Amino acid sequence: MTLRAENVSWNRGGALVVDGVTLHPEPGQTVGLLGPNGSGKSSLLRVLHGLVKPTAGLVTLDGVDLASVGRRRIARSVASVTQHADTDVDITVRDIVRLGRIPHRSGLGGDTAADETAVDRALAHVGLFDQAGRLWHTLSGGERQRAQIARALAQEPRELLLDEPTNHLDIRHQLELLDLVCALPVTTVIAIHDLNLAAMYCDTVVVLRAGRVVAAGAPAEVLTAALIADVYGVVAEVTLDPRRGHPVVTFTRSVPADTSDVVQSCPEKVYSDSDVSPRLVRGAEGAGSCLEMDPRTPAGWRAASEDRRLDDVPSRCRTRPAP
Repeated sequence: MTLRAENVSWNRGGALVVDGVTLHPEPGQTVGLLGPNGSGKSSLLRVLHGLVKPTAGLVTLDGVDLASVGRRRIARSVASVTQHADTDVDITVRDIVRLGRIPHRSGLGGDTAADETAVDRALAHVGLFDQAGRLWHTLSGGERQRAQIARALAQEPRELLLDEPTNHLDIRHQLELLDLVCALPVTTVIAIHDLNLAAMYCDTVVVLRAGRVVAAGAPAEVLTAALIADVYGVVAEVTLDPRRGHPVVTFTRSVPADTSDVVQSCPEKVYSDSDVSPRLVRGAEGAGSCLEMDPRTPAGWRAASEDRRLDDVPSRCRTRPAP
């Protein structure tokens, strides 16, 4: 068994920020939560950690309603790293990481030797063993993030919840951190913005928009140009890494808001909102067709018939050759 969510919703201050989400990670899997800002990723992690009670639905740990499980027991099984952990206390890195051992201590103090071993191991995992004596306020943003992850690892959890853990990290430390996380014998749910990192490291991705799941599955099945256009409102080309087989997402540069150009010649179905200015969008089927605005369709775009000449397309749907 593992941490699960069954049709979970959470209404925060009158706003439905998590809406009917079901999540069944397999033991040992790395599950990526994707979606734009405000899509509900962090809120879902809070619900999964038991920090807030869902308005509807059920979160379970080993088949038991999380709401009925004590905080100490949860903390022995589930560790979390949030986006904005900070402290006003002048505390060392080692002391930060030691906080992860609190759930394992009894009223008599617990096994000090085991605690220090776990702390040393966690510091070494994130590359901070030699920095253990430094004060929190002397650390860079990336070093603080790594210290918080070490604190979570010191808990020796079975479930790990990470909220954008690669923020503030340079490329090397992003890769090293995700290599570490994926090698741990734990089930990990990770909110992440970088689609390419998600494709490289996650076994499963769950895409959220306005608190609802819009797609879930293996990265190669979910991360399509059509979905990226729909959820993120940007143009992307998705290919497969020839050696590893995971998707590789390449974005075009941003397009000015008042453009009405449409890119031809891409096999993907196109999604876009009908109430926004037209953007460069891939999706026409074949070089002899194009897309034009059609507010009657849910996606807002439809393919012009292939027998229409490009110069017959309305001016609001100007075309240009595909790059």
